[in-house]
Amino acid sequence: MKTAFEVKVPLNNSRRRAAAKTLLAAAAVFLFSCDQSVADEKVYSFGVVPQQSATRLAQVWVPFLEALGRETGMKLKFTTAKDIPTFEACLAAKAYDFAYMNPYHYTVVHETAGYQAFAHQSEKKLTGLLVTRADSPIDDLKDLNKAEIAFPSPAAFGASVLPRAELTAQNVDFKPRYVKSHDSVYRAVALGLVPAGGGVVRTFGNIPQDLREQLRVFYKTGQYTPHAFAASPAVDPVDRGHVAEAMLAMRDDGVLKPLGMSGFVSADDSSWDDIRALNLTSGQTEIATVGEQTCHSN
Repeated sequence: MKTAFEVKVPLNNSRRRAAAKTLLAAAAVFLFSCDQSVADEKVYSFGVVPQQSATRLAQVWVPFLEALGRETGMKLKFTTAKDIPTFEACLAAKAYDFAYMNPYHYTVVHETAGYQAFAHQSEKKLTGLLVTRADSPIDDLKDLNKAEIAFPSPAAFGASVLPRAELTAQNVDFKPRYVKSHDSVYRAVALGLVPAGGGVVRTFGNIPQDLREQLRVFYKTGQYTPHAFAASPAVDPVDRGHVAEAMLAMRDDGVLKPLGMSGFVSADDSSWDDIRALNLTSGQTEIATVGEQTCHSN
C-alpha cells in the first residue's frame, strides 16, 4: 500500500510565461554583471626596451606581467618596439602607459614626456660590458684602437653610452657599428663579424649558454642606477601606486629569475641624479625623439 503520493500541478500558459520572464531576467543580470566586471578591468600597456628579440622578451616578461596583473586587478599588456631607436621615439610620444627603460632614457623622457619613475631593480647597479670571442687575444681597451665595435644603439646606456665614453677617455680610435639589440651584439661578436661589442651584465647573463660560452667579458664600466620602471602622465596615480606596491612585494623566483632580477626597490626622480651628473648631451647619445612609431609589437 502506497503511503505517499506526488501531486503534479500543471503550469498554465500564463505561469509558463512568467517563469520564462524570470529566467530571462536572471540571465540578463548575470550577463550584465560579467560584462561590467570585464569593462571595469583597467587595461594598461607595458613597454619594454627591446634589448633582446621580441620573442625572448615575451617569454620572460609576460609571466611577470600576468602575476603583477593578478595582484593589482589590472591587465598589463606586454609590448615592445622593433629596435631601441623606435622605442625611444615611442617613449617621446608617450605611447606606453608603463615602461621599463634605460636610465638615460628615463632622464630624458621625464623632462620631455612627463614619465614618472616608481621603482628599479634591487641589489644591482647597471654595469656596462665589452665582450670579445672566448679565443680572442683582446684584453685591454687599447687593443681596440682602429677597430669596429658593435653596440645596440647610440643611446643604449650601459651597452653603448658608457663603453663609448670610456673608450674615448682613453683615446681609443674606434668605429661604432649599431646592430639594434643586445642579442645582435653578442651574435656579431661570436660570429667574428666584429672583434668586440657592448652589453650589460643582465642581458649577457640571459643569453643562451652555448652563445655565452663563445664569449668573454674583458672590460666592465663604472656602476650606475639601473633601468627605471616608470608610468606616463596618463596613468592614474592611484593605479601607479598599486603597481609599485605589488612590485615591491614580489618575491616569486618563478617570474623574477627569468628577468635576471631578484626584487625591486622604490625609486623617484632623484634616484637617477648619478646619470644626470654625467652631463650627457643628445649629440653624444643620438637619442631618437621622432621616427617610425610602430610602438606595439606584442
